[in-house]
Formats: sequence, structure tokens, C-alpha cells
Amino acid sequence: MNSNDKRTTWENYASAWKETSKEAKHAAILSSVAPSCVYRDPDTQLEGHDALVEHMLAFHAQVPGGWFETTYFLAHHDRSIAKWNMRLPDGSLAGDGVSYGEYDESGRLITMTGFFGAPPA
Repeated sequence: MNSNDKRTTWENYASAWKETSKEAKHAAILSSVAPSCVYRDPDTQLEGHDALVEHMLAFHAQVPGGWFETTYFLAHHDRSIAKWNMRLPDGSLAGDGVSYGEYDESGRLITMTGFFGAPPA
């Protein structure tokens, strides 16, 4: 799997954060995230599709209509980094961060680790 394939996988995963329903989030991660995935950020650590989707739904409860835009992506040896902006529904900037991903032999994400600080005032 080349870097472009990993970028496509990453963008499919990132698109799930924008989806508003549980079913749409599950559908978005089905091909891009392994069922036994591990997700980490400064506030949480969880495992598996169901826990990830519940976390995404909680994000939407806190930031209704929020979504993530990848601004920079690099990948090699089944690992990637992505810089991103968190956007509000009107497109305004709500924050930014960096995420690290690891991929399994079929090219799906098995680990996603986000790094970010407090959102701007």
C-alpha cells in the first residue's frame, strides 16, 4: 500500500467524524478502520468500532456540526502523520492538531493517536 492509499484510508476515517448519525459513522469507518482499533487523544483511550463511534457522537454533542480538515499528510512503513484543523459548521477554525496512525497488513487503521491543546479562546 502506497502513501496515496493511506491518504485515502485516512480521509475515509476523517470523514466519519463529520457524519452525524451512528449508522453513517459506522459505514464510514468500516473499510478504513480495523474492528480492533485503538484510539487515543489527550482525554481518552478506547478500543473497537463501537467505542470509537460513541466517542465521535460525543464529539458532535460538544461541537455540533464540527468536522476535521487534513492540511498535511505523510506516510511510510504502515505509519502516518496528519496535521488537521477542526472546523465549525460555517468553516471557521475551532482548533488544530496532529494525529499519528498505524495500519494493518490490509491497509486499515489499527491505531489513531491525536495530539491537540485547548481550543483557542
